[in-house]
Amino acid sequence: MTAPSTSAAPDRIVDIAIGYMGAKQLFAAARTGIFRALADGERDVAELASATGVSERMARILADAMNGLGLLERRAGRYRLAPDAAAYLTGDGELDLHPFLAFLNEISYGHWLQFDTTVDTTKPGELEMDEARWKAFMAGVMRYNALHAAMLARSFDFGPYRDLLDLGGLSPAFAIGALRANPDLSARFVFDPGSSDAIAEALDTAGLADRARIDPAPTDTASPGGDHDLVMVNHVIHRFTAEQNRAILVNARAAARDGATLLLLDFLLDDDDRQRPIDALHAGEYLVIDGTVVYPQSEVTAWLEAAGWRRREVLALPGSPRVIVAEAV
Repeated sequence: MTAPSTSAAPDRIVDIAIGYMGAKQLFAAARTGIFRALADGERDVAELASATGVSERMARILADAMNGLGLLERRAGRYRLAPDAAAYLTGDGELDLHPFLAFLNEISYGHWLQFDTTVDTTKPGELEMDEARWKAFMAGVMRYNALHAAMLARSFDFGPYRDLLDLGGLSPAFAIGALRANPDLSARFVFDPGSSDAIAEALDTAGLADRARIDPAPTDTASPGGDHDLVMVNHVIHRFTAEQNRAILVNARAAARDGATLLLLDFLLDDDDRQRPIDALHAGEYLVIDGTVVYPQSEVTAWLEAAGWRRREVLALPGSPRVIVAEAV
């Protein structure tokens, strides 16, 4: 037996093991309004307690936990927002992540309590939903998609393109971000028919309805055709089988002109020496929630090549999935 290294420290193991404590306190800090209470400036514990309605003891626990995790700064007993908290946790910044945190707290966390059974059976947990839980579920998923769309718009240049096909995604936010980034771009949505009203409403709200059209069709059998120079397949592949995904990518290629670009966004497992954590963690999340799949990047690349796409690069989006950028050959 190999003796443990005297230079090894237990910090990483302990940090991972107690990670749920930080998550639950983040959810509580968001739910009780700690971050929003600091949107207009710094406060001490008594002021935070008064602003949020929690006890001073609780305000100190939550504020100190968020300070320890780096989301709040503290000086002389007064707390203020770190830049990422100001941007995403006040409702006044780039994007309000409160609905996503509520989803994690109210839906996802309870499912993870079933994870031991999922490990032993490779089956998802029981998703017992009522109207309120479905509302929290969809609000959180759509807000998380909005984050991914914002990170994609920040990381990819939509300027050279004119004709976008968004095939089978979960959210119109990706195409809307592209339309905002490029005033010469038009978009075509080929989404599940049940999404049509939500897409139309989002386009109207964004003032972009005149630059888009909606062609409803089931994602796994849609054959949209066309001569598009940009195709998006966002948060599609984890929802379908390998056989279905191969067909979806063939149909996507048939809708693209030679040399067109494909953006395939999803969580992916990889074959590097060190796995990107967020993708591997979502493999467990997707399985325990509803049995969907995070596929290996190598497998997805093989599907692309067989469908007539050549991988060009892979973008790792902050706090979000990766994007395989491919070219139609």
